[in-house]
Amino acid sequence: MAIGIHRKTVAYIDKKAISTNVQQELKRLNENVVLYAVVKANGYGHGAVEVAEAAKKGGASGFCVAILDEALELRKAGFSEPILIMGLVDAVYADLIVLNKLSVAVSSLDWLEQASEIVKSNGCEEKLLVHIALDTGMGRIGIRTVEELQEVEQWMNKSKTTCFEGIFTHFATADSPDQGQFKEQTEKFNALVASLPFKPPFIHTANSATALWHESCSSNMIRFGIAMYGLNPSGGILKEPYELLPAMRISSEVNYVKQMKLGDKVGYGATYSAKEGEWIGTVPIGYADGWRRDLQGQEVLVDGKRCEIIGRICMDQCMIRLPYQVEEGTEVTLVGENNKEKISLQDIANHLGTIHYEIACGLSARVPRVYS
Repeated sequence: MAIGIHRKTVAYIDKKAISTNVQQELKRLNENVVLYAVVKANGYGHGAVEVAEAAKKGGASGFCVAILDEALELRKAGFSEPILIMGLVDAVYADLIVLNKLSVAVSSLDWLEQASEIVKSNGCEEKLLVHIALDTGMGRIGIRTVEELQEVEQWMNKSKTTCFEGIFTHFATADSPDQGQFKEQTEKFNALVASLPFKPPFIHTANSATALWHESCSSNMIRFGIAMYGLNPSGGILKEPYELLPAMRISSEVNYVKQMKLGDKVGYGATYSAKEGEWIGTVPIGYADGWRRDLQGQEVLVDGKRCEIIGRICMDQCMIRLPYQVEEGTEVTLVGENNKEKISLQDIANHLGTIHYEIACGLSARVPRVYS
């Protein structure tokens, strides 16, 4: 996809905010706990390589990604720090994982046996670094029983191709005031880990929400994700223990202005009828940029004034109702601060009935990311 460098629709990314969020979390951790920055999904839409640079500057010891290609992107960019692939990778790529010194999540003995054969057949001298995933209630990936776990652990003890580097789980409700499910998962995880005669170097459960609100949960690795980008994992239901600094600001401009007559229509389907004398501005951002069609009715900021998006959002443009005539080229803030007024990614998510993760990740590659 072409990047729109010749228009003024831009996502500005504050790398210092990312570094500061990492530093703030590190201050709360014990000396034996490391922080891995989660930079999957192109750094939650912020740019994986640039976010990794900022996180490393802030003190991150390693990185977490979801797929093999994301890990290879970091290696290609020159990062030598540990990288853990949290999603399942086809066993046929085991040699690629080893050659690039990556760690990988594993959910079954079958996978280990297949991967071991690949490593052997390709003559890899290094061992495959394995983190066993435990499904304690997320229902996604992972071993579920003591019997399965012990079978895997015993196999790895005899294996010459694998290294049991870590064991982990993921909590489904760490960002919820109701702690029932969280406590159940914690008990299951602790029981499964306790069944192992020997423990791996890394035992980890803490995503952002767990790190922020469950300090007592035993974990010697923090997988610091959404909070690193300055966003509250609970969407504001729970109060964060320190100020999170949002890293993304989305800005555009009014590139066309017109005054309407009574009854003039705006947008596909003619869903908006203007009042006499209204000023309408066109903004060059649409659903092809990730500015979703159902954001009709959402506000943006012009001169510190809240302006409603009217009519249906088009693929490449949307229209806003202006409080008065403005000059073409006037800045429009879609996410961020403008003359002391603010619109957050959480505000956008609230309008859509979703979560801010989806909004940030959904910003398309056509919108350039500019870093400071």
